[in-house]
Amino acid sequence: MSGEAALRVPVHYDFASTICYVAHRVMERMAPTLQELAIELDWIPVDLTQITGYGRGAAMPELRRDNARRIGAELGVEVEPPPIWLDSRLLGAAALIARSRGRDAGWRERVWTALFEERREPPDLEGTVFMARDLALVLAPAEFEDASIDLDALTLAAVEAQVTGVPTFMLGRWPFGGIQSEETMTHVLERYARRARAGELS
Repeated sequence: MSGEAALRVPVHYDFASTICYVAHRVMERMAPTLQELAIELDWIPVDLTQITGYGRGAAMPELRRDNARRIGAELGVEVEPPPIWLDSRLLGAAALIARSRGRDAGWRERVWTALFEERREPPDLEGTVFMARDLALVLAPAEFEDASIDLDALTLAAVEAQVTGVPTFMLGRWPFGGIQSEETMTHVLERYARRARAGELS
C-alpha cells in the first residue's frame, strides 16, 4: 500500500502492564509491515487502575503472572511480570509531556526497558525527571500536574470508547484488545486498512 496516506491507529497502553510491554516488542518487530500498510500507531497512555480497579501495589495473582509469561513466550518475548501491580501514573504523565515535544517514542522505550528488562521499580517524581535525562529530555516537576489531569481525561475517553483493558488497538470505532502473533496482527491490520480506505467503516 505504498503511496497511501497513513492511517492512524490509537493504541491505549499502561506501563504497569506486562502484556503492553510484550505488545511494544511485537509491534517494534512489525515496523516494516506497518510501513508497508501505511499505518501509524499512536500510543496513548491510560491509567488502567481507573478502568479495572486493580489496586496499586497489590500482589499480582500468580495465575495472571503465568498468563503474561505464557503470552510472552508464545510471541517470542521473554518477560518476568512484576509481583505487584505497578503505580505507573507518573510515567504515563511524563509520556504525555514527552509526546508534546515529539519525544514519546524514546520515552516509551526507556521506560519499558527500565521496568521489564532492568527490573527497576517505578520511580518517584524526582526519579522520573532524572530518568528523562537519559534522553536529554528536560521535564519540569510543575508540568506533571497538568499532565496528570490529561492522563485522567484520556483514561475517561478510553472508557467511553469501550476500552476495558490494555493494550487496545482502536480500529476506527472498534476496540481490538490484546496482542496476537505477527501473522494475526498483520491480517487484522491489513483488513482494517483495506476497509477503512474503501470507506466501509464510516
